[in-house]
Amino acid sequence: MQQRPYCPVAVVIERQQQPNAWEAWRFQVAEVLVDDGSFGDQPRLLRDDGHRARTLYPGLGVALHRDEAEGYYLNLSSGAPVWFVMWRVDDEDPAHAWPELVTLSYNEAGRLLDAQERVDGLPLPDEQCAWLQAFVDTHYRPEPKQRRRPVSFKPPGER
Repeated sequence: MQQRPYCPVAVVIERQQQPNAWEAWRFQVAEVLVDDGSFGDQPRLLRDDGHRARTLYPGLGVALHRDEAEGYYLNLSSGAPVWFVMWRVDDEDPAHAWPELVTLSYNEAGRLLDAQERVDGLPLPDEQCAWLQAFVDTHYRPEPKQRRRPVSFKPPGER
């Protein structure tokens, strides 16, 4: 059985304390890094100055699936390909957030957003763009366009 193409990644999430009068905490995905194995397997605080903190979350990855080839194509053809990172905030501890999923599929990111998940996009480096483009070139075949016949030319029973 053939293995799916896979890229291990780590995500850095930045937390800002009281960015304004209405928020106690603000989070954003700061970086997505290709994980060469040197990050370990546990989350690690990189920096905390009391106002901003950055935490590295290793152990995530992106596996490419043939049935998502259209979503990868749409990401690449957007002009600015991105990593899509879905992340969550802890209900018990609102000062803690973590990445849940990383994908390169525009369609999968759309489904996550439709499900009211938090999804951030970060620029995809050229090396990963080339890797994704090779997969798309092999597995994506656009649906042939079919001309739609105007309703006025259809028989009354088919309108």
